[in-house]
Amino acid sequence: MQNFTQTPMIEIINTLQTQLETLHAKEIVAFEVLNPDVATSIYAGNAVIIEGREYIYRGYKAWVDLAQIVGCRILTPTPNAAHTVIIRFEKLNADVSFHKSITNKEEKYGMESIFSEIHKNEEPAFLAHYQKALQNATINKRSRILNLGVNSGDEFDVIQKYASNFENLELIGIDYCASAINAAKEKFQAFKNITFINHDINDLASLELGTFDLIISIGTLQSSNLEFNPLFMSIVQNQLSKDGAIILGFPNCRWIDGEMVYGAKVKNYAFSEMSLLYKDVVFCKKYLQQKKFRVTITGKDYIFMTATSIRKKESK
Repeated sequence: MQNFTQTPMIEIINTLQTQLETLHAKEIVAFEVLNPDVATSIYAGNAVIIEGREYIYRGYKAWVDLAQIVGCRILTPTPNAAHTVIIRFEKLNADVSFHKSITNKEEKYGMESIFSEIHKNEEPAFLAHYQKALQNATINKRSRILNLGVNSGDEFDVIQKYASNFENLELIGIDYCASAINAAKEKFQAFKNITFINHDINDLASLELGTFDLIISIGTLQSSNLEFNPLFMSIVQNQLSKDGAIILGFPNCRWIDGEMVYGAKVKNYAFSEMSLLYKDVVFCKKYLQQKKFRVTITGKDYIFMTATSIRKKESK
């Protein structure tokens, strides 16, 4: 077993990457480090002297981050010597991924797909920022809410628990996947103020739904079968009320072997490359600002853009 109690991080990364190249998925690499609980309020890389011996300090967050960077999950650390613990990384199986799942396009996000096993609301890095977006969009002042790409309704579940005016809201969710919509209808059957529609969001006009004072779309408008810019502009112009708000969620992560892994990835790149993500974010921000919206951008694994209209205030 390797001892990393005095090893610089650059050497640790290089060593682990080399070692992991020879391992199969689910195999484990273990190493000894200073127990982070020996001290607090110390930045990574600082020296800690214990009984005359010098150790390099790193908190558990550093090891959690490193596990993801090298394509692993961190397992429960175990005590070793008086001042050290054993860190274990399990190599992820990159083939067990929603992104590589093979199914017909209508059911890629359906109830029989790997995607159905993903529960974003149980991921703090998603939930906390989504709740902040709802707060920024003043959810308790809204009345009609449209969710594009609602799938089985996770975003509505948060609204139901978060909004103080939920009983007075009218919520409509639209998705192209029939099995996801059927699951959402069953899940929310007790709520008469929620409607789910199986429909192609390329053709919203045919539904004649009117306008909404909050539109939500998480990880949908970037789908390959949609023309992002024209569709986004059409939604703002035709489905969003004059004094409305919009919440867009841009995925900056991948779902691999049970883990939400940080960083967007596009074809032809073996690593996370986020140019396309930020291209879409910047386009939406500029367009909304031109239309007199106040725009905030938050999040990490999902980038949340929240825009609220300031046109009504300026007209007074």
